[in-house]
Amino acid sequence: MVRVPTGPVHTVVFARHTLEGELVRLRITEVRPRFCRGEVIEVVEASPLRRPAPCPIAARCGGCDFQHVGPAHSRELKRQVVAELLQHSAGVNFTGEVEAVQPDEFGWRTRMRFLTDAQGLVGLRAHRSNDLVPLPAEGCRIANPAISRPRPTGVTGGVEVVAAAASSGSITGPADELPDSVTEHVGERDFEVSPAGFWQSHTAAPDTLTHAVRQALAPRSGEAAFDLFCGVGLFAATLLDAGCRVWGIEGDARAVAFARRNVPGARFSVGDVARALRRLPARTDLVVLDPPRSGAGAQVMRAIASRRPRAIAYVACDPASLARDLSTAAALGYATTSVRAFDLFPMTHHVECLALLEPDGAARVVQIPPLEGEDGSPPAASVKP
Repeated sequence: MVRVPTGPVHTVVFARHTLEGELVRLRITEVRPRFCRGEVIEVVEASPLRRPAPCPIAARCGGCDFQHVGPAHSRELKRQVVAELLQHSAGVNFTGEVEAVQPDEFGWRTRMRFLTDAQGLVGLRAHRSNDLVPLPAEGCRIANPAISRPRPTGVTGGVEVVAAAASSGSITGPADELPDSVTEHVGERDFEVSPAGFWQSHTAAPDTLTHAVRQALAPRSGEAAFDLFCGVGLFAATLLDAGCRVWGIEGDARAVAFARRNVPGARFSVGDVARALRRLPARTDLVVLDPPRSGAGAQVMRAIASRRPRAIAYVACDPASLARDLSTAAALGYATTSVRAFDLFPMTHHVECLALLEPDGAARVVQIPPLEGEDGSPPAASVKP
């Protein structure tokens, strides 16, 4: 039996579906040198903030780990995580809130990956497992209603079924049997995207993030702009529409093919971002980067800083990786001047952040570390007051 701590701890036990101060019984499922993982088997003393999970498979499914708490307190928990990580790792004081985005509880997810068993039953993966958890009769609560209860597909035996609720309509099926693309509508533009490829999963995320990025950067006509980890060109489009000259880089060749069709006025390159950056102009005014969960990394941050942009908009789905990259940026003469957080993954612990970085007027850059021979570690201090 374990009391969920309210203060510092010496042994870290990650236990899903608990709240601060609760007394719970755990089954330890994984032991590592620095932490353990546990599965709650009984809540002995519940938090007053706990609620019954709306979904009957929440305890087994690997998707929603915040169904036992309402949306408002869920956002408060995420705010605490963002604030702690940014302060601890980057010295950034986050004083904002996690902003609600509608829908803020159910029916928001536009991309799903279901699994089939030997009999063709469709379900979702269990937590940290490939075991199938059958869907309840009402389907997946967080999925867009059009794809929440996939019809039998005729495929069996562990085949993954992809479902997409796009602006052009909803489709479901094995990835290799889906059409090449679906169409998403954002602002005044249409975007072609692979139904099995990356696209912001919350129905309101593309509009929310493009508006926030444009508001943060305040792009001016004629400015040069980089869109790094650009995907199918979502942020490149909003920069181009503001009159910027845009270069994009993305490692997925298929996504770049879509980007070139979606945003024909921009220039796109395929390749590792750190390496491909060497082919871009030596100066730029603006940078948008939306890296994967692992973050941009020191090498990319150094390459960006060497171009001396007037503003950098960093879109992040992992606040820990964001904090590491903000720390690197600070050592390169770029201060974090604002951070916003958006609840684009309701009912889960995930949170999306947007950080604005600008040249630190109190710092003088004395050296930009080289792009080659990187070891991936944060650079030594390279600014002086």
